Order: sequence, then structure tokens, then C-alpha cells
Amino acid sequence: MPEGDTVWQAARRLHEALAGKVLTRSDFRVPRYATADLTGRTVLDVTPRGKHLLTRVEGGLTVHSHLRMDGSWKVFAAGQRWSGGPAHQIRVILGTADRTAVGYRLPVLELLRTADEERAVGHLGPDLLGPDWDPERALANLRADPARPLGEALLDQRNLAGVGNVYKCELCFLLGVTPWLPVGDLPAAHAVKLPELAKKLLEANRDRPVRRTTGLRGHDRGHDLFVYGRAPRPCLRCGTSVRVADQGDGSRERPTYWCPTCQPGPAPRPGGRTGTGPRRGPG
Repeated sequence: MPEGDTVWQAARRLHEALAGKVLTRSDFRVPRYATADLTGRTVLDVTPRGKHLLTRVEGGLTVHSHLRMDGSWKVFAAGQRWSGGPAHQIRVILGTADRTAVGYRLPVLELLRTADEERAVGHLGPDLLGPDWDPERALANLRADPARPLGEALLDQRNLAGVGNVYKCELCFLLGVTPWLPVGDLPAAHAVKLPELAKKLLEANRDRPVRRTTGLRGHDRGHDLFVYGRAPRPCLRCGTSVRVADQGDGSRERPTYWCPTCQPGPAPRPGGRTGTGPRRGPG
């Protein structure tokens, strides 16, 4: 699932393949840009911004893309067979003399002036893996709506950019609270460390092929994450069955995982209502 670390990795692969090289192929397979042609232009850099990718090319143009749930960029050597999906899922092709970058299933793809990038990403909060990272601003953004469930606030990229559903669940577990806890009810000591904990998780995983939050080495893949995707298996800390329920993020419902013992507090009850679990100190 693409989150800030995944997008950072994609940007690095694209940058290594394209930056400093002249485009010999440019093929936009979306109606709006069907006639756009970037051939002959040099790629300047590929920069991640939260979950967004900005591919800047000579002449003041930027290819802006977003992977969302299913999108991906694949890089192929000259003559290598493409393997990212069927041809009808290709949205854009950017090629040089020795590398070809192919964007599959990109739900967001636009060609804009580099000077107008803020129109696409200016709404984002501090980037957990970017040079603009500001933990105090990120925390202030999260606290701006104290009644909002923590899980929803973490997914709102206007608060801090880069957290997706996996990290949302794992962060709430590490903080010892449920994703339905109102932000204003998060103990101050936990709130203060939240932004840097999120940054630590993404930084630790941006160079890994497999995302890991538990630190449990030498175990099977089922031990890479504390709660995400583990329902109804036992919690790695206490043995209680991990639970799953849907939680909205302002646009869609997302499966949300938590341990009812390690994470006391509000949580959905059978039938969809949100109730309050046992009250004890977080973590």
C-alpha cells in the first residue's frame, strides 16, 4: 500500500533512472494530455511530496502523479519486458536512451508548470520525509480539531504528509490508544512524541523492501507489523485477538486494526456503534 515511504522509494528509483537525461519518449495516455510531448527535454529531478510525485523537466514543466491505492511507477532497462500490468492500465511513459519509466493505474496525473506546483501540493502539511518537516506545526495541525478521531486526523494529509492506513494503525498501537480516540483526549506526553514517532517509522522503512514496525527480526512476514492486517490473530504483545473495523478518512472507509487490550478507549461495538473500552492509562 503506497504511503510516504513507498512514494519516497518510487521517487528515488525514478530520479536515478531519469534525472540528468534527455527524454527520447513521451507518451501520455490520458485524454487531457494526449498531445503533450516532452521529448528532447532533460529531466531535472524527481521529488516526493507526501504521497505525491513531482517529476520536473526542462522548460519549467512538472509531471505530477499520485499513486493512491493501486498506482505504481515501474522502471525498465532498454529491451526489458514490461511487467507492471496490462497495456490498457498504462497512463504515461517517459523514456531515455537506456531507461523507461512507465506509470500504471495512476489515478492522478497532470502536466503543470513547475511554478504552479503549489496548486497541487500546497495544501499538504509538513512532509515526514521532506526538508519542510516541522514537528511542532504537525502537532498543532493535529490538535486544531480536538474532537476528531485520531485515526482520521493522521490520515488527513493537511495535518502531516505521508501517513497512510498502515502507519495510522501502527502509530495508534505504539501510542497505546485506539484510532477512535478524540485527538484532544490524547495524553500530552503521548501527543508530543507522536510526530517524531511517525517520522521515525517512515525513515526506518524508506530503505527497506519490506515495511517493518515491530523490530522483530528473524520472524516470518506475519510479525512485521503489530496490528495492521493481523485480525483475528493474537496481538504480538498480549495475545488478545486483534480486531478490525472500518474508519472513515473523509473520503472513504478504511479497514482499521487495533488490540482491545493494549489500546483501551473508544472503539466500534458490534452493530457499528462506537463505544468506550476499559479505561486505563495509554501504553
